[in-house]
Amino acid sequence: MDATRLISTTEAIDPVFMFIFGACLVLLLGITAAMLIFVVRYHRSRAPQPTSQVEGNLWLEVVWIVLPTLLVLAMFWYGWKEYLVLRTVPPGAMEVTATARMWSWEFSYANGRKSSKLYVPVGTAVKVNLVAADVIHGFFLPAFRVKRDVVPGMPNHAWFVAGTAGSYDLFCSQYCGTGHSAMITTVEALPAGEFEEWLEHDRGGGDKGARIDGEKLVREKGCLGCHSPDGSPGVGPSFKGINGRSTVVITKGTERTITVDDAYLRQSITEPAVDVVKGFQPIMPAFGDLSKEELDAIVQYLEELK
Repeated sequence: MDATRLISTTEAIDPVFMFIFGACLVLLLGITAAMLIFVVRYHRSRAPQPTSQVEGNLWLEVVWIVLPTLLVLAMFWYGWKEYLVLRTVPPGAMEVTATARMWSWEFSYANGRKSSKLYVPVGTAVKVNLVAADVIHGFFLPAFRVKRDVVPGMPNHAWFVAGTAGSYDLFCSQYCGTGHSAMITTVEALPAGEFEEWLEHDRGGGDKGARIDGEKLVREKGCLGCHSPDGSPGVGPSFKGINGRSTVVITKGTERTITVDDAYLRQSITEPAVDVVKGFQPIMPAFGDLSKEELDAIVQYLEELK
């Protein structure tokens, strides 16, 4: 075996878990067995009066202090050694930026490609730079034993390597609001050739002049986690028939009636806290990172939605 072979996060964490689990299992069985033996051996019917006159045992006290101390130190050392593996990114790792917002994930690649799923090449270390656009989220990959907090204003990262091709769940592990349970996506591990083909295809949001799919963007950005397209109630106003709708908004603490138009839709996407629809909380994050073409596509989709 190659001594320089990359140790994956799974290979680092699983032995530590098994060691701690095994130690706890041995202690559980040992303590339970001792308890049952003592219950039977020294039951009142067998020994109605105490017969032992022993007041202490130095060696027994030494053993039950030294052995647990050594066990705890072994757990700490083993866990710390493998924790360093989780925080030490292998040289040459491919970098991806994961942006978490209520309630969706967006992954950005070095060449400008963006996706709502995390696409990675099989057998290559991937460093994920974690960014929170609004509240605290959690980047959780159970299959790769990776879980890191995503905190606004605090740089953080995680890394992993997918050993085999497949689709792996990616969750938000911190409660981040009413749509938290829907903040689910996947890691798509592809063979190197397929990944390169995906990465270069339609990069940077599409070819110049090509029409951007506004409905697809609305889904990818997590808008449907709050705004329904069919009129059903949600955390935010429904998108159904939104264009031309007369609605009451609160602007700087004052209520006023407006008619939803192109300008209002654009402002509500990039500056949602300016005019908040009455009856709803001002919890929508600002989507200031949208390109002009993406913003146009979303507004056009909303205006055409009946």
